[in-house]
Amino acid sequence: MGVPASSPSPDPMMQLYYHPSPNPAKVALFLEEAGLPYEFIPIDTRKGDQHSPEFLAINPNGKTPALADADAVVFDSTAILLYLAEKTGLFMPADTRAERAAMHSWLMFVATGIGPYCGQAVHFRYFAPEPKHYALNRYDFEAWRHWKLIEERLQQRRYMLGDAYTLVDMAVWGWARVIPRVLGDGAFEQLPQVKRLLDEINARPAAQRVEALATRHAFKTEVDDDARRVLFPQNARLETRPSHD
Repeated sequence: MGVPASSPSPDPMMQLYYHPSPNPAKVALFLEEAGLPYEFIPIDTRKGDQHSPEFLAINPNGKTPALADADAVVFDSTAILLYLAEKTGLFMPADTRAERAAMHSWLMFVATGIGPYCGQAVHFRYFAPEPKHYALNRYDFEAWRHWKLIEERLQQRRYMLGDAYTLVDMAVWGWARVIPRVLGDGAFEQLPQVKRLLDEINARPAAQRVEALATRHAFKTEVDDDARRVLFPQNARLETRPSHD
């Protein structure tokens, strides 16, 4: 009797390095929607976990999220979304040049526009020292301009790429969740189609599971002096810069 052939070893579970903020939320939403098993690894950015040698070996840029999938390591939320979509074939548009061009364009619009301008608007609104009027005006203006383009897009179609829910909607959802903090209370009155998409995705069980991830670890919530040091390491330069007075 021959020796039975051994079954192939299953791929190891993916590891998601996570903090409950917009960019990691996008990736978690894809994983949950796709039903992909993953190990949740909290990275508490207000405690400085992102600067640890162990995490920098995963993502040298020291930002969340990051994803380890066997011998593949991916960082940057947009890169991870594309990696997962290509790996699974899920939540992708039709395989035509026009549809893929629209996907890449709007994904990069979120990555290079929505994310950075919203992030800087939050920084200057809540954390930057005075005077900050010029910087806040610039980033608030640009955040609004970008979100109004998303609003116009959604006035013409149910989802960002048409009738199908895709990874682009997940990318938009990650940041749409925090619009009131970025743009102020009442912002959704000017962005009703963005709010429509947000509410629809929020009602999905996968999105509710993502929101529950924040309760799986006692993430630090206060921004005290220790948190400021690890979140804004550039401020140390201000303390050592010689005065010109």
